[in-house]
Amino acid sequence: MKLWPFKVIQGASDNPKIVVTYKGEQKMFSPEEISAMVLEKMKEVAGAFLGKIVQDAVITVPAYFSDSQRQATKDAGYVAGLNILQIINEPTAAAIAYGLDMTNNITCETNVLIFDLGGGTFDVSIVTIDGDGKIEVKAVAGDTHLGGQDFDNEMVNYFINEFNRKHKGANIRDNNKAVGRLRVASEKAKRELSSTIETTIDIDGLHMGIDFSARITRAKFENLNADLFDKCIETVESCLRDAKMNKENVYEVVLVGGSTRIPKVQELLKEFFNGKELCKRIHADEAVAYGASILAAKIRGDTTEKVKDLVFLDVTPLSLGVEKHDGTMSVLIPRNTRIPTKKSSIYYTVKDYQRSINFPVYQGERIRGKDNNLLGSFKVEVPIAPRYESKVNVVFEIDANGILSCSGEEVTTGLKKRMIVTNNKGRLSNEEIDKMLKDAEKYRLEDLEYKKKVCARNALEEYIYAVKTKLRTVDKYSKKKIHKNDRQKIENKIENASQFVNIHELAGVDEYEMMRNQLQALYVSIISKTV
Repeated sequence: MKLWPFKVIQGASDNPKIVVTYKGEQKMFSPEEISAMVLEKMKEVAGAFLGKIVQDAVITVPAYFSDSQRQATKDAGYVAGLNILQIINEPTAAAIAYGLDMTNNITCETNVLIFDLGGGTFDVSIVTIDGDGKIEVKAVAGDTHLGGQDFDNEMVNYFINEFNRKHKGANIRDNNKAVGRLRVASEKAKRELSSTIETTIDIDGLHMGIDFSARITRAKFENLNADLFDKCIETVESCLRDAKMNKENVYEVVLVGGSTRIPKVQELLKEFFNGKELCKRIHADEAVAYGASILAAKIRGDTTEKVKDLVFLDVTPLSLGVEKHDGTMSVLIPRNTRIPTKKSSIYYTVKDYQRSINFPVYQGERIRGKDNNLLGSFKVEVPIAPRYESKVNVVFEIDANGILSCSGEEVTTGLKKRMIVTNNKGRLSNEEIDKMLKDAEKYRLEDLEYKKKVCARNALEEYIYAVKTKLRTVDKYSKKKIHKNDRQKIENKIENASQFVNIHELAGVDEYEMMRNQLQALYVSIISKTV
């Protein structure tokens, strides 16, 4: 945001608003409105080329777009006056372009890695293609905050420091217009360094009337962005792990996106794949649009042999689930599940005479619900009954666009509640999506420890409830009653255990297990006397 030439402020419901000067007035726009303007312009360009009005469209998005970002993109299409046939992941679209080109040469299942490094996002997908036109996505990984703009920013910071070093007291950072001109020059220099060893930028009157000229070498550019380049390879490794493959299983590495022209990126990729030549047959800038066009043709009923036989199976990039009463996230749809998909799970009441069950819906990889991205929530009414007797069947469904809808139905009464996750709830920023997966790895051990404690606490709570129930059964049906002193002992132990659970939000695993074992030992010794 610091580098953008416009302001971003907090709007209603925590949604961002972009502040710009539009037709001489300062106005606020939502991201969907800005996207709609871009799509509307594209619609006009396509219409002018074809000589007729364009109404239908397939829109491509980064594979790591969240549910709310996909919904926002779909809304932007509607605002632009487009009928959205489908939303498809960019690497999948590129795989369609590659698969159509290679179908005649493929005689068995072939694994292809799509390396998509564009201007603002980065995705890696592993797809399996067969000779019949079936394209199946096995895994996706990526970073929606990594791309050509980040490489440009590193150069901009370098040139700003160079300017300030040469001209003491003339700090250029506060001059947005000058920084904008520097960014344009940096992007041009980056492109030139893909084909030359060094280049020079020259800008007249950059700041306070001072001309600026600076030389930069390819080696310097690579050094400035070394960490970002390394992240690209780490993402490739992550995708291979998710697909349960090793590098030897990959038949070809396909380059997509303008930033894949950077020599260092190609060098690192080739080195990672043990010298394998990279596939550059399909146009890096056009592959995604070409694949989307093929899909659009198929949806519209194109009968060309290659197009009509095309089948592609995509996956969801992040896990989806609901938060349980203990704060953990119960995953219904794991990441890299093939879509469209429909999954369900049964959830029970956890309190006596509960009137409803609330289901917060989360997206992410952390064990605790609150550490993930909240998409929304829905509540299902249940019959008033003792705990565990009322149950709700929760259904998650992801359509071909990757958009989620949720529903819950109380099993005995048929009472239903449905929720379609909309874009005004819990939209993720690019940084938040990236942070979500980083945190999942960073706090993996912490999460596992938390899960152990929660399981131990739940086991103690359930045993307390089970003992209470069994005692009532003994009182009602057993001819031999529990002695008064024994009854007092067991009730005191139950009360102590219950208080321990209520007072300690989350104690150690050993403490819960010790409390449960003590209660169990006492209960067994007492109940054996009544048999």
